[in-house]
Amino acid sequence: MNWQHIVELLHHEMASGIVGNSLARLVLAAVLGGIIGLERELKHRRAGLRTNMFICFGAALFTVLSAGLAGVPSDAARIAAQIIPGIGFIGAGSILHTRGLTSGLTTAATLFVVASVGMAAGGGLYLTAVFATIVVLVALFALGHLEVTFNLKELLVTYEVTGESVDEISNEVNRILESGHRMMQNVATGNTAQHIRLQFDVDGSNREQQELLRELKASRVFGSATSVGPVDRE
Repeated sequence: MNWQHIVELLHHEMASGIVGNSLARLVLAAVLGGIIGLERELKHRRAGLRTNMFICFGAALFTVLSAGLAGVPSDAARIAAQIIPGIGFIGAGSILHTRGLTSGLTTAATLFVVASVGMAAGGGLYLTAVFATIVVLVALFALGHLEVTFNLKELLVTYEVTGESVDEISNEVNRILESGHRMMQNVATGNTAQHIRLQFDVDGSNREQQELLRELKASRVFGSATSVGPVDRE
């Protein structure tokens, strides 16, 4: 008798079309969150594919449940509203303060927007959810590239030079940086059988970083000079 009652409930729920509509919203949320998460994963960010997919899917699921389980419309709005402080807590956890820098702000902001995309999909606003996803992807791909290309964003880049002694190569680096009134940051040294390695960070625009690398490579004091890459500030 119990099994028959359960089967009847499931049949009634499937026939009502509610399940199919809810599943479509959840699938869309998972796809859109996964697309944004894939971009984060390709850039090796801490919150990647699965994190963004789960947040978008979870926000959509909470929105669907709030509408389905609430007794009155005001209850549905109150339940869905609790998603915002929950995502704020997760976003705060993605912000790090290391090496005197604050990083993870873009990741936290992305998680916040991904949750809103999930809420839009869960609420049946399909076009809004898709449009918001496109805007996020354009901002992450295009605007970030334009910031670097047009020197709108300060970059913190790590360099490594080698030489015969720490004092010699440090003095040479400081001589090169002096013209731009810049200083080495987060300096680290290492000894090998062949030479001394010196790693350091320098602030500056993309154009300034390219010019600095050329000057480092042109110096005869260094055995080699390379750019290790930018320090993640997102």
